[in-house]
Amino acid sequence: MYRRRVVVTGIGMLTPVGIGKEDCWNALLAGKSGVSHITQFDPDEIGLDVKIAAEVKNFNIQDYYPDRKKWASMIKQMDRVTLFSMVASKLALEDASLEIRKINPERVGTFIGTGVGGLITTTADYIKLLEGGPKKLGIRTVIKLMPNAPSGQVAIEYGAKGRAKSDSTACASGLDSLFDAFMYIRDNRADVMISGGSEACLNSFTVASFNNMMALSKRNDSPESASRPFNIDRDGFVIGEGSVVLILEEMEHAMRRGANMYAEIVGGGASCDATHIVAPHETGDGASRAIKEALRDAEIEPGDIDYINAHGTSTPLNDERETLAIKNVFGDHSYKLAVSSTKSMVGHLLGGAGAIGAAATALTLSTQKIHPTINYVNPDPKCDLDYVPNTYREARVDYAMAEALGFGGHNTVLVMKKVVA
Repeated sequence: MYRRRVVVTGIGMLTPVGIGKEDCWNALLAGKSGVSHITQFDPDEIGLDVKIAAEVKNFNIQDYYPDRKKWASMIKQMDRVTLFSMVASKLALEDASLEIRKINPERVGTFIGTGVGGLITTTADYIKLLEGGPKKLGIRTVIKLMPNAPSGQVAIEYGAKGRAKSDSTACASGLDSLFDAFMYIRDNRADVMISGGSEACLNSFTVASFNNMMALSKRNDSPESASRPFNIDRDGFVIGEGSVVLILEEMEHAMRRGANMYAEIVGGGASCDATHIVAPHETGDGASRAIKEALRDAEIEPGDIDYINAHGTSTPLNDERETLAIKNVFGDHSYKLAVSSTKSMVGHLLGGAGAIGAAATALTLSTQKIHPTINYVNPDPKCDLDYVPNTYREARVDYAMAEALGFGGHNTVLVMKKVVA
């Protein structure tokens, strides 16, 4: 059966290390950390012993939608997670030089994943309810907190009339959305997809909840070095926020309009560990199966892969078991692979994590540069691959892979290749 080819033609990034593709990519290549002390609330007020996060800095919606009536309306109707996705989508469409209303909008879909949706609205409005009664809730509470708001609002804003949905598979949400979008175009259900992930839940409720699971780093005295994937002294992930959206496009459609093509997506795979709600499988079984499925779908061999953008959370279990999963599939070739973790710089964007990993993978193929894993100073003997330590690398990369592993046992993998039209 003929399978349509799918390429990445636009990248919109709103992250803790910068806003916009150029700023973000340059920061990642430079090994810049976006982790700092929390400013969105005071951890000391509730006795919280985690005081660091990866926040998006200097974000003002009016910088991107300057009409006062427009941005004022957006603030009233949208949670921060949706505002993020609106800006990331705007940047992605601009980067792709694409105006949806000038093509067939019924052939444009919107798949933007989120792990928890409008949690800032949920928690703030619940406090209003408890303190002031039901009349203190506004008429917009529901439309602000619902997890499908990012996809729905982006589709409305840009007139995308194809299917719109939001995957919610924890930390795999963004990459799941991209996987689904890729298949949707490949199966001739759409020509263009606006797809990625968004998360904005940096409040005391979220941070305290993850902290009580003992999932977060407490390296408060040195925020920039707190996220240290694959180090033996890693002590948890750094929670972050942000949104990354990619424009996926059928290759011939992109070529007809002279679009820039960053990378071609050639396959994907997904699985569930089906063993534990938060801990990855002890042998890496689920992640291994997802990688194998992605390779089969891409119709390539393990030895064809040059680079893996790892999930790389900086938690003890994830990094060890993700490394094991890679070795399970790639064998001796594992030691010839370059592997790096974007989270070492941007922290863990939860539902947005897989999307930024996919963007970094596409940019690696486009630029032939691999961003580093920073803070790599004390290697874990169980994590013994080439993690591109501390300094970016120029290398030939023909095929690359992005991985996302989420609570619930979700494992998702995308395979991309350097564009050969």
